Amino acid sequence: MNDRFLRACRREPVDRTPVWFMRQAGRYMAEYQALRKRHTLLELCRTPELAVEVTLQPIKALGFDAAILFSDLLIPLAPLGLPFDFQSGEGPVVEKPIRSRADVEALRRFEPREELGMVLEAIRLLRRELKVPLIGFAGAPFTLATYAIEGGSSKNLALTKGLMYGEPDTWHQLAGLLADVVSDYLRAQVEAGAQAVQLFDSWIGALDEADYREFVLPHVARIFEGLDGLDVPQIHFGTATGHLLGLQREAGGTVVGVDWRTPLDEGWERAGLDVAIQGNLDPTLLFAPRERLLARVDDVLRRAGGRPGHIFNLGHGILPGTPVENVKAVVDHVHEATAR
Repeated sequence: MNDRFLRACRREPVDRTPVWFMRQAGRYMAEYQALRKRHTLLELCRTPELAVEVTLQPIKALGFDAAILFSDLLIPLAPLGLPFDFQSGEGPVVEKPIRSRADVEALRRFEPREELGMVLEAIRLLRRELKVPLIGFAGAPFTLATYAIEGGSSKNLALTKGLMYGEPDTWHQLAGLLADVVSDYLRAQVEAGAQAVQLFDSWIGALDEADYREFVLPHVARIFEGLDGLDVPQIHFGTATGHLLGLQREAGGTVVGVDWRTPLDEGWERAGLDVAIQGNLDPTLLFAPRERLLARVDDVLRRAGGRPGHIFNLGHGILPGTPVENVKAVVDHVHEATAR
């Protein structure tokens, strides 16, 4: 087992800086595109053997130091009572978005070991195949709530913030339910064999510090408290969170993810130098000429300063159309540049 990712998460010495990328399995790979010609995205997520195949594709081809389960943040919404689908050009679309307290009260807490058993089976199958650690994941309450309330993606999150500000009791009821479901789901993933978990709060950067503390922090803390006793790294990641990194650390997690908008060294100081850090190359740099790309990789490594606890990653997920050869070049370059 190549365990340098796990060692770095624990801030232990490593032979070289570990690398994995968010969305490392997906649309930029020809192998994935071939599968998508025969299967929908939800079929890939909900069929264990297919989820395993997609998860393994970048591990076999590109040399990452960790695998992340191929699934989708929204998978828990359907058993909650919020069915959704992916529409071409529009992304996820929730059939009946939440608009009122009655809509929240109609949701149901469920047992992930039963309702999401196909995800857990994919984890069990992957553990038999992998020679690198497996990361499980889930969406955080705010991010899941934005999809549930907006009915899909939104640029301004006006409906979400309108409910949050206008009906705070309803908001906390919804966020509390989501926190319980996510905590149960992550715990079940660890029980099935996930060796680390990541909580994605993709849209949390839309909030200021006061709103985060009032409307989000208690529920995220509840998730991590529910994982007490599990001896696995817990990564806490959001985008556009330079102003929130200290609060995210307060909310919980043993590794803090930093997106590309905040220099890695500054982000590490804000989160606390006693925590592991993950990041933080801009995903669009993977489209840049090789010289510029690797110079920016070196800048991230320089800012990490060789301190224990750095996991090299992007500041968000790999974008469609990303040249595969550039992804491989970054993985190889990080390994070569940090060999000890």
